[in-house]
Amino acid sequence: MHITRLSAVLALGALVLGAHTARAESPTVVELFTSQGCYSCPPAERFLGELAGREGVLALEFHVDYWDNLVYGSAGRWKDPFSSPAFTARQQNYNVSIRRRSGVYTPQMVVDGKFEVVGSREGAVESVIEDVRARAGKRVKVAAVPTGQGLKVSLKDGPDSRGGVWLVSFLRQATTRVLRGENHGKVLINHNIVTGMRRIGDWTGKDTTIDLASVRHDKETGCAVLVQAGKAGPILGAARCRAATS
Repeated sequence: MHITRLSAVLALGALVLGAHTARAESPTVVELFTSQGCYSCPPAERFLGELAGREGVLALEFHVDYWDNLVYGSAGRWKDPFSSPAFTARQQNYNVSIRRRSGVYTPQMVVDGKFEVVGSREGAVESVIEDVRARAGKRVKVAAVPTGQGLKVSLKDGPDSRGGVWLVSFLRQATTRVLRGENHGKVLINHNIVTGMRRIGDWTGKDTTIDLASVRHDKETGCAVLVQAGKAGPILGAARCRAATS
């Protein structure tokens, strides 16, 4: 009887370990849409900084541009140095896909391209992350390994769904003293600030290798690879770029 129970416990432990291993292979992707001109965004940005250091989570910060022209009384306006209309478009596409509306807001977090939640509501975000991880199906196994010339991206063992393969470049951390706008006088610390996205290939359900030249990532800059269905659909797989070994 005791041996049977022990065997069951060991089997359950192996299943749990296997689940954690699978998660580590393809992290849950959390995207924060934010702006340095948004008064309610700093708490969400601090929370994203915590998520950025968490195992099994790929946290990315996208700065939108629709706050850049807002005049806040005598404090004037503040143009976010990291903002981009491309990131605003990405957020709009998500809202059409997830919320069935084109309206957007900040701070907003999108988890694995499937669910959205107010970015400063930490408990709600944690709940969505856990739910997504618990329901995760087959994921594309992604590896992004540095070579002497650039980066080698390998994709395999994924679902039948098709999607685009995207290289995401980001700045690991930046400190900004905001001089104008809603956050005037504040010093903001941002993490994993996306500076660019480019499509580098396609996932068709078959094992794929993509060789890239001149991809830079170091202590200050990083990169990740996303496999995503549609313009702003579910994330099918993801990985951080591995650091070069000396």
